[in-house]
Amino acid sequence: MLKKERADYIRQRLKELYPDPPIPLIHKDAYTLLVAVLLSAQCTDERVNQVTPKLFALANNACDMSRVAEQQVYDIIRPCGLAPQKSKAIVRLSQILMEQYDGEVPEDMAALETLPGVGHKTASVVMSQAFGQPAFPVDTHIHRLAQRWGLSNGNSVTQTEKDLKRLFPKESWNALHLQIIYYGREFCSARNCNGLSCEICRTCFPNRKNPIKTRKA
Repeated sequence: MLKKERADYIRQRLKELYPDPPIPLIHKDAYTLLVAVLLSAQCTDERVNQVTPKLFALANNACDMSRVAEQQVYDIIRPCGLAPQKSKAIVRLSQILMEQYDGEVPEDMAALETLPGVGHKTASVVMSQAFGQPAFPVDTHIHRLAQRWGLSNGNSVTQTEKDLKRLFPKESWNALHLQIIYYGREFCSARNCNGLSCEICRTCFPNRKNPIKTRKA
């Protein structure tokens, strides 16, 4: 298959497997999604979903969270890892939302990326899943699969995002980001496939003999 043919096949197959992929992080609005995605850095969604109910019982909006002591946040989110940095970021970004945006999460990529603890990937998730704006957040799962599927050279997550945006229609980005994550977890995990075993890898590269060594993000 040519790269475009692989992309078309992958998009169609993932749409068949995951026609309406849910957002894997527990949230109720843009603010709680923002906090949950921030917590998910170097942490599993499962662990985040164990922590956020208690955190959001303490404060589930920028106004309330801006008044919470960092130590209280830290005590709750400690299982997520990087808790000192994340607790400080959550409280401070909440204060900034109150000071500059009337407590609302801005529907603007550049504004989101200025918030403490919010990088490009986190901002992209919020833009796509909270506001429905076309974005293609690339995490380590998507970065790895894009290499296995021959869609990107994998030099960086930034390059992978650019490559995927060129290959797939803009209207598919928001769902496709989730579909790739779900497929990777279920069929093409880091340990169980290596580019040789799952349906998509075998279909795209039927003559592949050796495991694919993917570059880290």
